[in-house]
Amino acid sequence: ILVAVSFGAAYLAGVSARKPLTCKGLRVTVADSAMNSFISKEDVKKFLESEYGEYLENPLQGLNLDKIETVLESKSAINRAEAFVTKNGMLNITVTQRKPAVRFQGGKWGYYADAEGRSFPLQSSYASYVPVVDGNIPTITDTVRILKITSLVNFLEDSPIWKDKFVQIRIDDKGDIILIPRQGKERFIIGQPCGIEEKAEKMEMYYTHILPEKGRGTYRTVDLRFKGQIV
Repeated sequence: ILVAVSFGAAYLAGVSARKPLTCKGLRVTVADSAMNSFISKEDVKKFLESEYGEYLENPLQGLNLDKIETVLESKSAINRAEAFVTKNGMLNITVTQRKPAVRFQGGKWGYYADAEGRSFPLQSSYASYVPVVDGNIPTITDTVRILKITSLVNFLEDSPIWKDKFVQIRIDDKGDIILIPRQGKERFIIGQPCGIEEKAEKMEMYYTHILPEKGRGTYRTVDLRFKGQIV
């Protein structure tokens, strides 16, 4: 009897082992949720259902993890996605959000961009406290200009001299960038976002040489667009 029971148990165990494991559920982790809230667990679930297809109750071995990661990483607010399965039948997904470096605001519409110039939409329920560029902002598809302006913002933010110096970064109708400081009436005309180091040196020269001699309020505009000149 014991031998028969042992063989029976072994047979049932073999059948169970050969039966493919199916996906019993989804576990989503937003790795940097404490820093930003551009993506929620519900968003990830919706992306999978709409663009990957059915995954629940499907065999784990049949899940295309590379495709799942590709679907999620195609979303502009997601920087990286990792998908893996565990023996308890769970599909596990960990996503990392893009970190905004600047917010572009043109009237009622706008978007964020990260340090690499990759843009992603604003969220009605969440706002990230980053420098704002307003006015005649580039379209969300103008990646070249977005990257150049983002590089300017990164330069200012990384500088011990210019960080927190300006209250506003504006793009006028001609496409010229204008920096508005927290103190003083000066408006620094940067022009196009190129030659930033040279223009920053001329700004520093204005503050260390011209302003002390002429006095605050003497000039309303300081034009840095011309090579070797401060106008």
